[in-house]
Amino acid sequence: MTSSEEAVISPTGWVAQQARVYEESGGTKGTTVQGAPCLLLDYRGRRTGQWRRTVLIYGRDGDDYLIVASNGGADEHPLWYLNLRDEPDVRLRVGTERFDARAETLSAQDKERVWPHLVDVFAPYADYRRKTSRDIPVVRLSRTQG
Repeated sequence: MTSSEEAVISPTGWVAQQARVYEESGGTKGTTVQGAPCLLLDYRGRRTGQWRRTVLIYGRDGDDYLIVASNGGADEHPLWYLNLRDEPDVRLRVGTERFDARAETLSAQDKERVWPHLVDVFAPYADYRRKTSRDIPVVRLSRTQG
């Protein structure tokens, strides 16, 4: 994303407010959601090509970041996840650091390996999984540049 390509912030009220605080503070404020660490995810819309921004809770797996496409346990995938499947090159802000990354949905085996850690990070994930018959994807975000 070039500096001339501003990301459109999620229209969801609390997300928009937190994304603004996070970005405007340079990553020193707004870095948690309900006590869990969060990052800013900038991704490209699959239909419009427009950059979009949302706030997501994350876990870690080595140097990589893990995000959960839980959609609060709804039966539909969140829109950001549908976009990542088609356009996996993203930009992250994690705290004060901003960098490019690539998104990849974890295999069932890898997801089961990291799931307990993700529930430790944000306990409601366990309930979300029980609320839906949808297979909730976990996405690995791997840094692509320094």
